[in-house]
Amino acid sequence: MKQTARLILCLFLFGIFWGCGDSGTSGARPEGTKLRSSADLKDKRIGVLLGSTHDTYAMKTYPRATILQYKSPSDILLAVKSGKVDAAIYTYETLLDIFRTDHDLAFLGKPLFYIQVGTGFNKNNNALRKKFNEFLHGIKENGVYADMVDRWITRGESRMPAINGKKTNGVLVVGTVSDKGLPFTIVKDGRMIGFDVELTERFAAYLGKELKMADMEFGSLIAAAATNKIDMITSTLMITEERKKQIAFSDVYCELGASAFALKKNIAQPGDAIGASGTTEASPSFLTKIADGFYNNIVHENRYHLILDGLKATVIISIFATIFGTLLGALVCSMRMSKILLLNLTARVYISILRGTPVLVLLMLIFYVVFASVSIDPIIVSIIAFGMNFAAYTAEIFRSGIQGVDKGQTEAGIAMGFTRVATFRHIVLPQMVRRILPVYKGEFISLVKMTSIVGYIAVQDLTKAGDIIRSRTFDAFFPLVMVAILYFLISWLLLQSLEYAERLTDPKYKRRKAARA
Repeated sequence: MKQTARLILCLFLFGIFWGCGDSGTSGARPEGTKLRSSADLKDKRIGVLLGSTHDTYAMKTYPRATILQYKSPSDILLAVKSGKVDAAIYTYETLLDIFRTDHDLAFLGKPLFYIQVGTGFNKNNNALRKKFNEFLHGIKENGVYADMVDRWITRGESRMPAINGKKTNGVLVVGTVSDKGLPFTIVKDGRMIGFDVELTERFAAYLGKELKMADMEFGSLIAAAATNKIDMITSTLMITEERKKQIAFSDVYCELGASAFALKKNIAQPGDAIGASGTTEASPSFLTKIADGFYNNIVHENRYHLILDGLKATVIISIFATIFGTLLGALVCSMRMSKILLLNLTARVYISILRGTPVLVLLMLIFYVVFASVSIDPIIVSIIAFGMNFAAYTAEIFRSGIQGVDKGQTEAGIAMGFTRVATFRHIVLPQMVRRILPVYKGEFISLVKMTSIVGYIAVQDLTKAGDIIRSRTFDAFFPLVMVAILYFLISWLLLQSLEYAERLTDPKYKRRKAARA
């Protein structure tokens, strides 16, 4: 127990110490190799948001460059600051807000292009799209829209107004990306705020509906709208001809620029960094950095609520997926060992398919295909998907454990007058459990770690909570180390319960316990 506590403390302090160093680990470039314009990116490493118009633009404009696709804006910023990419492309207006507080980054020239933004809808939901267009036209005429632009985009405010309205006409489910960044969408004090969020809340009030925000990965938004998992998309979704093939767009509600940016020290003539200071401050002490990191990532804006909610989701999915997978695995095992050909063949096919399919693919298939027309909680979908995958492995673990028990013991039990069920329960099962527990524990820990992908279907788990915090603090290491330690603690605590069960099934342990009594 003491060694475990020391290990956790060492990991945490090492992570914080590593993260407290200079954010630009790649170092400054020699003067002759510094970036002078976006044309210099033709053979460089460029970071983009997966599935974005920036991604498409980079692919077409820089065919010789290495395009690295990231799933969230916070990952892009981390890649630039840690030197994983030479530059990145992201929304100009969001970068303006980031540069107000982060003085290590700067624009690489003027915006690359401008593109119109609209709200996305399922193609069969034309009625909702028309209502949104009517609503948008109305707020542009009465001045509400101009006030929103002034507050969020021009002045850079971060305060949500109170929006009242009836909630008697059902629920409006809106897909978004919570770490898109200001002025559009961020999480502050446990709730989403921003221009897109206010626009969505006003539309929900206009319809008299209760608003439910589905926080998803950007690459999953269009698929979610196309399969009716959400009613609409409000996430600065840029209008392209390719996207029009999958979803319908509202009227344009703003126009955004796309800019290349990099570390200021790697740009020959960096653009202005808003609010940059010309003075060099003394480097704070190690303990001060730890205290500041803890406050910024945990305490400030009540960010610990994000961690607690994510921890709760991860634990629920892990435990219930294990229970469901164990029961389903026992059923598949009995079918696999059946002498009935149809049952045996069905179990073989199930095991082969599930073991050969990546869990992420299985998760997406169940959410977007199997339950395409069903309104179902993503946590339940996660439990089903991970449970089905776990069952394919536990079925074979159970089978090997049963076959490892000598058949003579079963025959002896029947000869003594036990039924086959009683023989299995009292003789075979205890021995099987002892044999399989070491392997079963390994599969269980793998399941816990695999739950980190549930953010793809709008589940705010521990990993997603860490991503949201990183998008607000731009701290590369503290949230990652914190999430890693929490996953370790979850796995360790659950593992202790399995090891206790293993000791209870050990005859030597029982004899020692009886002797002490």
